[in-house]
Formats: sequence, C-alpha cells, structure tokens
Amino acid sequence: MYNVLFLCTGNSARSILAEAYLNSVSGGQFHAYSAGSHPKGAVHPLTLETLRHSGLPTEGLRSKSWNEFAREGAPAMHFVITVCDSAAGEVCPVWPGQPIGAHWSFPDPAAFQGSGQEARPVFREVFRQIRARVDLLRNLPLAKLDRLATKKELDGIGRSR
Repeated sequence: MYNVLFLCTGNSARSILAEAYLNSVSGGQFHAYSAGSHPKGAVHPLTLETLRHSGLPTEGLRSKSWNEFAREGAPAMHFVITVCDSAAGEVCPVWPGQPIGAHWSFPDPAAFQGSGQEARPVFREVFRQIRARVDLLRNLPLAKLDRLATKKELDGIGRSR
C-alpha cells in the first residue's frame, strides 16, 4: 500500500477532494491523507456537498495542519502532492519516509466569489479534474517503476489537462 499526502494551503477543498476520492477508489493500493500549511479549521461545505453528490463518504474528513504528518510516529509517505500553487511555493516540513514530491495545480474553488448556486459547478469541475489525475496515478505501474521514473510520471500527471 502506498501512502499519499495531498497538500494545500487551507486544506478545505482541493486536498480534501483528492484524499476522499483516492481513498474511495484505491482498492487497497493507496491510503490518502490531506493537510494544509495554514488549515482553515473546517472543510468547505461545498466540498462536502460535492463529495456527497458523487456518492462518496465524508465521515472523518477534517481540515488539519501538515505538521501532523511531519512529526515522529506519523505514517511514512510514499508521495506528497501539492494541489495548490501557494503550498507548492512554501517550504515544507521534512516528511518521514523520503516521499516523492509532485505538484498538480488546480484552481481554488473555495476562492470563487459568488453565490453557492454559482459555486457548485466550479467545485464540481475542479473535482472532475482531480479525479482525472488521481485516476492516472492509480493506473501507474508503480511496482515496475524506479524512483526517478515515478517522479517523472507524477510530474507528467501534474501537467495533464
């Protein structure tokens, strides 16, 4: 099983969507986590609505600091993937397990200015993009790739549209 940590600044939308989706479709190959450099403290309500709309569980999802995953006793990560440009530019903690890092940029649906009705399609579109990239990750032949090839593949996923 591969541990994956999805990072964003606020850990209220994109990283939560990625965590929930990968955990729901991993088939035991992955265990996903999410965290933020400056967590909002709560998951955005439209994040939870988007997941429920897609038939995915939301129990246990919470906005949390990336420091939880940098301390002794934290699960060793195989991959750390930033999903927002702000977090990608920050100095990250040292992660146990020497994970392979990658950056997958997505627009921030939580930053959308407008009514909830107007924001719903924005959340759903970002979630569609996240699902597409997570599905590419799930289909990588990770057992056959060395560290450098895996890094190259993860970076390629981040450039995919």
